[in-house]
Amino acid sequence: MQSTTVFCSFLLFSFLALQYSPLCAAASQPNPVLDMTGKTVREGIDYYIKPIRQDLGLGLNLASVGNYTCPLSVVQKEPYDGGIPITFFPVNPKKGVIREWTDMNVEFPKGYSFVEACPGYSFVWTLDRYKPLSSETHYVVNGGVKGNPGRDTIKNWFKVAKSGEAYRFVFCPSVCEYCEVICKNVGIIVVEDGQRRLALTDDPLELKFERV
Repeated sequence: MQSTTVFCSFLLFSFLALQYSPLCAAASQPNPVLDMTGKTVREGIDYYIKPIRQDLGLGLNLASVGNYTCPLSVVQKEPYDGGIPITFFPVNPKKGVIREWTDMNVEFPKGYSFVEACPGYSFVWTLDRYKPLSSETHYVVNGGVKGNPGRDTIKNWFKVAKSGEAYRFVFCPSVCEYCEVICKNVGIIVVEDGQRRLALTDDPLELKFERV
């Protein structure tokens, strides 16, 4: 009887040790985002956006839309324009790997951002407004703040999620536990002057990432 008890205790200990081992903890992390060659997307590296439907538009860039000069809007350019790259910065700066469904800042690298129409504005993505209970369209613009997760920066956090064989951007920040949160895909809205603006929509812009 005693040997049976000892054996059962050993099994229980082994099970608990396996459950809480570093290997199991690592396995529970979200999947890493992969580029077009199957390599892990990493923090601080420049990547081109490659939409799945390239006949409608190609890369991303900044542009003034309508009568608004500042901030600039994030837009999808014509099919012949590859746009400028983006860089990711995860909410945990110690983690260099970009993972699915993880809060991150998205930035146009300054070396590629030739637009000088808005001095004083950063090249970090943000929303032009934040009204969770409103039916107004929320557009993606420049001028966000990198880092400092919390209520004051909630407009600046995006996520990457799997979408079939491709990926999509999602706005659904987890950086403020007590805030009203908008959870929507990031897609394209064509505005009056024909510009294809990034905005929070039901239909996502499906895309892949190509390292520069």
